[in-house]
Amino acid sequence: MKKWISIFLVMLLVLSVGLVGCSSPTPTEAPSDEPDEAAGDDDVIKIGVFQPLTGANAAGGALEVEGSRLANELYPEVLGKKIELVVVDNGSDAVQAASAVARLIESENVVAIIGSWGSTYSMAAGDLVRDNQVPAVAASATNPMVTLDNDYYFRVCFLDPFQGTVMANYAYNNLGARTAGIIREVSSDYAVGLARFFEQAFIELTGDPNSIVEISDYQTGDQDFSSQILNVSGKAPDVIFAPGNFTESALIIQQAKNLGVTIPFIGGDTWETPEFIEIGADAVEGAVFSTFFTSEVPITPESEIFLDAYRSKYGKEPAAVTALGYDAYILIRDAIERAGAVDPIKIRDEIAKTSGFPGAAGVINLDENGDAVKSAVIKIVENGEFVYLDTIEPY
Repeated sequence: MKKWISIFLVMLLVLSVGLVGCSSPTPTEAPSDEPDEAAGDDDVIKIGVFQPLTGANAAGGALEVEGSRLANELYPEVLGKKIELVVVDNGSDAVQAASAVARLIESENVVAIIGSWGSTYSMAAGDLVRDNQVPAVAASATNPMVTLDNDYYFRVCFLDPFQGTVMANYAYNNLGARTAGIIREVSSDYAVGLARFFEQAFIELTGDPNSIVEISDYQTGDQDFSSQILNVSGKAPDVIFAPGNFTESALIIQQAKNLGVTIPFIGGDTWETPEFIEIGADAVEGAVFSTFFTSEVPITPESEIFLDAYRSKYGKEPAAVTALGYDAYILIRDAIERAGAVDPIKIRDEIAKTSGFPGAAGVINLDENGDAVKSAVIKIVENGEFVYLDTIEPY
């Protein structure tokens, strides 16, 4: 089953040599929690984690790993065996994401995989987990393509069609917006998909096919967004929807304020990182976005367990994706327990049956596509903090 991975890695090496002139160096992979000798230990069950720990999305990946590690500390065993997390860095790069997952499957012999922050990186690993029959659970990858036609990929978060609709409704009903502009990170599958779903929902709400007055694109890593801001604000929309990475999004809002633009900005779940506020500073005050969880409104008994443990360890409130990283781990552990065996196929089958599972970020019910049917939370930046506004139930 794994023989073809070696062929894949050889091809990947050839490809990476060809790309060396235009890509960043491969980062050092984060060390696993235990020595590699544990791979042959029958008393150890390995769960892989692949996340962006370096590169543009490192802050998001670190938050999810934080949650998975906390869950591992609280629930370190199953079936009388120790659970070892094997954490590898995907470098915020799709090619490296596939390589990281290949390593987890072929070299580390993991029974299941958690990841990745960033739908693009999860999608890059999709064929590998399906063809090698090793189940993967995404914590916050919201693009529908992550699980589409893949019986081995699941997620514990809502999808972008729902998130886009939630923010279109917020713009229309709460802000009274009848026109909108979009500034999107065109190199991100997540941002492009979320922008499309917002556009569709907003046009349906307004009944006006011209209610999206302008769409401007930028690339991951861009620093100057003045042309996009002026292009969109020049059409005088009532609101600007700006889905994208936390760094670029914060810079866009900051530069818009410096240009005298007073149009409100709204966005998606990627904004909820400390870096968004650190970079945007006073400029992001009043920015509104959708996310997965809030500590102000614990949902299940597991929410309380997670919050108490997190606050005790870190002395602060957790990010929503940290709760989801936690949930991905405890869901896999529960599936292993239900399977009664360390068999990836049996574990996959039990994950697929998940219904009414109490996670930290809410009750998890997986549909026929392996997607969680979850509520969304809306937050606003106030006084340099993320503040809860509302909870929106699935339509």
